[in-house]
Amino acid sequence: METFESLVRTEFAPKNTYLNTASTGLVPARTVAALRTAVAASAAGEPTDMFGDVEASRACFARLAGVPPHRVAAGASVAVYSGLIAASLPEGAEVLTAEGDFSSVVNPFHVRPDLKVRAVPLERVAESVRPGTALVAVSAAQSADGRIADLPAIRRAAREHGARTYVDASQAVGWLDLDADTYDYCACVAFKWLVCPRGVAFLVVPEDLGGLTPLFAGWVAGERPWDACYGPIDELAHSARRFDESPALFSYAGARRSLELLEELGVDTIRAHDLALADRFRTGLAALGHEPVRAPGSPIVSVPGLGHRQPELSAAGVEVSDRAGHLRAAFHLYNTPADVDRLLDALSG
Repeated sequence: METFESLVRTEFAPKNTYLNTASTGLVPARTVAALRTAVAASAAGEPTDMFGDVEASRACFARLAGVPPHRVAAGASVAVYSGLIAASLPEGAEVLTAEGDFSSVVNPFHVRPDLKVRAVPLERVAESVRPGTALVAVSAAQSADGRIADLPAIRRAAREHGARTYVDASQAVGWLDLDADTYDYCACVAFKWLVCPRGVAFLVVPEDLGGLTPLFAGWVAGERPWDACYGPIDELAHSARRFDESPALFSYAGARRSLELLEELGVDTIRAHDLALADRFRTGLAALGHEPVRAPGSPIVSVPGLGHRQPELSAAGVEVSDRAGHLRAAFHLYNTPADVDRLLDALSG
């Protein structure tokens, strides 16, 4: 039986010290092989069932998110799903967001001038829900610095005031123990912590479909898609599939394999691995006299004032990000203690 370490070594072989999963995750070997097979089959005119890959990916993500597959829509972008939710709100509705949250989460609400969008510090989101708030939209973990939202408190406050909740889990699913069933809407791109190819995203909706109108419904949104190719669709899918975008099939052919790998490894095991590395980095930073942004329990570590060092680190084979002047490192399943120490050594120079 393969161990966590041996399976990871089989699937990942980075050529550098890659600590940038918060931007883009590494793609496992099985996913690369699936992509090559799908592209080769397409070039040869051989039939494949990539729509089957979409359904397998949907089911796998549903298990990772803790919801049944019929509540999961498959698409390509969080921004598209944020726009879908924004379009469902009545004129004058108040949307509560976190200051500095990722643009794909908040901007679709701002482009509707008839909505009232209110932004507060992340730590004050729950206490800022009030009568008349229609929706609370927040990332589970902040892209810029890894801070984790107090989602249980936000959920309680929203329920108390009759507001819906919308969580972007793009920086969370794959390591955080997130129960998407407890929120109205939950969106996620899969090319970060879910180590999928770009072009894959999911939206979780409630059992009653959340009052959303399938504004971009194409033929794949029909209850029987192959009977819905021409003219208006007589019967939309009874499930969240009515909110599907026409899928990037090659991406889903790979995504299926990536998501299966995460299930094999186990999110609990991945989380423990990732957080141990992040804590090792924080300890090393303290020894160097640096204080990161406080983000306990997050594998994303942001260090103020060091973002300018990103180009020299990249030249030295250590990949991190510069976000608003902060150096951002993100630790995931393919990273090791040696990677952490290599980054610390580079920063000490």
